[in-house]
Amino acid sequence: MWAYESVFYQIYPLGFCGAPFENDGVAVSRIRKVEEWIPHMKKLGVDAIYFSPVFESDTHGYNTRDYRKIDTRLGSNEDFKQVCDSLHKEGIKVVLDGVFNHAGRGFFAFQDVLQNRQASRYANWFYLNFDGNSNYNDGLWYEGWEGNYDLVKLNLGNEEVVVYLLESVKQWIEEFDIDGLRLDVAYCLSPEFVRRLRSYTSGLKDDFYILGEMLHGDYNRLMGDDMMNAATNYECYKGLYSSFNSMNMFEIVHSLNRQFGAENWTLYKGKHLLSFVDNHDVSRVASILTNEKHLPLIYALCFGMPGTPCVYYGSEWGAKADKSQGDPALRQSFEAPEWNALSDWISKLAEAKKNSKALNYGDFRSVVLTNRQCIFERKTEGERVLVAINADAEPYTAHFDAGCGMAVDLITGENHDFGGGSTLPGYSAYFWKCER
Repeated sequence: MWAYESVFYQIYPLGFCGAPFENDGVAVSRIRKVEEWIPHMKKLGVDAIYFSPVFESDTHGYNTRDYRKIDTRLGSNEDFKQVCDSLHKEGIKVVLDGVFNHAGRGFFAFQDVLQNRQASRYANWFYLNFDGNSNYNDGLWYEGWEGNYDLVKLNLGNEEVVVYLLESVKQWIEEFDIDGLRLDVAYCLSPEFVRRLRSYTSGLKDDFYILGEMLHGDYNRLMGDDMMNAATNYECYKGLYSSFNSMNMFEIVHSLNRQFGAENWTLYKGKHLLSFVDNHDVSRVASILTNEKHLPLIYALCFGMPGTPCVYYGSEWGAKADKSQGDPALRQSFEAPEWNALSDWISKLAEAKKNSKALNYGDFRSVVLTNRQCIFERKTEGERVLVAINADAEPYTAHFDAGCGMAVDLITGENHDFGGGSTLPGYSAYFWKCER
């Protein structure tokens, strides 16, 4: 599938475009800014863009008012269609956020409930108790997502709700020609709904991709041939930065073995999780790592491990932002893209990843592991790649049976001779493709 051979780029449109946090109702065509960044994305090696919410909402995008209208603060449906057309023209796929677990208080059906109460034809679209009250003093109680009452939980057991959402997705495919969905809080959705969505979208477009936001638990509960294609790899997200900060590479390799190793109990062998070092919900990685020399290395590990790598806009040049500053700080607007040594490094990683069958589809096997170094094998029929990371400032010489005498580094194109051991300079990373 196209997604398994791609490098993703995430944009949070309301922040990216500098839209006001509150929906002021003023129509401004801000979303066309994305087109100005297409040359930057192409240079970086991006194949697919994942847009956080773009539809009309109360504030941050996840409290949807209208599933069929682009947010006024971003522009019109025609504006977004032009953006999608421009991206597709450059070979970049489009994945949208599907916020199906909940809607905003401004959602038309919920507004009808507030006005007509028990008489509303939409009363069964939500989980309501007309004998209770809400934090907004509505004179009725409703279930909100994880206690957030600006996010009104939808009743996905109601066929009318499901049909409304599916028909909305159909419009997105027909109008914008989208290529996939990222399911917000997918862990809250039922397997029945996810199966229905997968079946429906597969009937509308070949190779339609469905990614689910999974924070914990067994991702296989909602991921499979008839459900989601992939899930966000939050287990390895934590392991990636923690391994560098604690100088304990055992942590991330333990997770990778647990997920993709050779044992029969391995959870996700052969599957393609979304790999990332940061996103719109967490501190930017440049603000998390205690040693800035590890920044190129964490991206090398992210691109070298099993999965589909995703880069969050701005982080490719090392932009900083801490979660403690609030979500808007993580979703800033940059006047223009920047390019530096880190950006150039990521572009080389992207090129290596996309052109390697082993890095896209290969099995995982740990070869060398110390507190500060790791070497692991990605192997598929006809290709073996050894991913080597040295997180220490000092050189490290690894003695192991590489299974070949010579290799070429997919990142730099330089040859490597395994005879006499492999010396990794301080703070270095390699993707060695073994020559038979």
